Amino acid sequence: MKAAVVHSFSEPLRIEDVPKPTPGEGEIVIKIEASGLCHTDIHAAHGDWPIKPKLPFIPGHEGVGIVESVGKGVTRVKEGDRVAIPWLGYACGHCKYCVSGWETLCQSQKQTGYILDGAYAEYAKAYADYVGIVPKGVDPFDAAPLTCAGVTTYKAVKMSGARPSSLVAVFGIGGLGHLAMQYAKVAGASVVAVDLVDEKLDLAKQLGADFVINGRKQDAVAEIQKLGGADAAISVAVSPKAFEQAYQCLHPGGTVVFVALPADNYVQIPIFETVLNAIRIQGSIVGTRVDLQEVFDIHASGLTKVMYEKRNLDDVNQCFHEVESAQAKARLVFEI
Repeated sequence: MKAAVVHSFSEPLRIEDVPKPTPGEGEIVIKIEASGLCHTDIHAAHGDWPIKPKLPFIPGHEGVGIVESVGKGVTRVKEGDRVAIPWLGYACGHCKYCVSGWETLCQSQKQTGYILDGAYAEYAKAYADYVGIVPKGVDPFDAAPLTCAGVTTYKAVKMSGARPSSLVAVFGIGGLGHLAMQYAKVAGASVVAVDLVDEKLDLAKQLGADFVINGRKQDAVAEIQKLGGADAAISVAVSPKAFEQAYQCLHPGGTVVFVALPADNYVQIPIFETVLNAIRIQGSIVGTRVDLQEVFDIHASGLTKVMYEKRNLDDVNQCFHEVESAQAKARLVFEI
């Protein structure tokens, strides 16, 4: 089968022919239809994080396709079902995190496209218990970005406490941000969209943003404070400055949610103001299996719109460049 493979953290991915996987106990093999490009795939391919993938490996954790074969003991899905392969490829199932509905914190977890080979391929293997089941009527090219960008921002909105009458600021209106603001609207909140590109702010307006701010032309913090300050701010922009501005735009008692993972790993947050204003700093990491099914159900109900552009897997290295240089207007999805 054809796959995009990382052989070195300092070299481009190679498109090559590799053996088709076979399912073991509890596993399934999926014929991939669509595979989204997440910035995490680029970090994985470059070996940017302290714990690096073992080379060689196949990236991709937004894979959607049809179950072709199932291994021994699989009862949750069957051949012919459409499923999604998320970042959380496996968890132990019995630790305190798994049994309390927080399997995303399991210390024995295996990540798809990082520890486990991912979906930048014609076929991918996955643990049946950890795939998402795509509802009928949901297009696979919508489902692919929802599998990571969707569930990640949906969880962030949950963690923010967004509710009717609250004001939520979203910093970064791209592959993640355009979904984050939609989930905040679904929660009943008013939304401030902050970005540096007018075209992305135009998109935010189309998707229901109540206010838009170009951070390159305006003081985002001052403008949001004029609105009374935000109840919650979600940073999906890969810039420490965006995180700091998200913090600064809150009113007392507000919550800032850290989502994006900038290469520069640190921000400056004042202790004095955090204590006196009872500011809550919340990290949010992807979402659970329950969160993913809720994301799919919300989309099936017509409440969200996914903005994506199709790409060919042969162009994976050019696509990485598009994302790294902020040229991509929306989520890029490989048509397999």
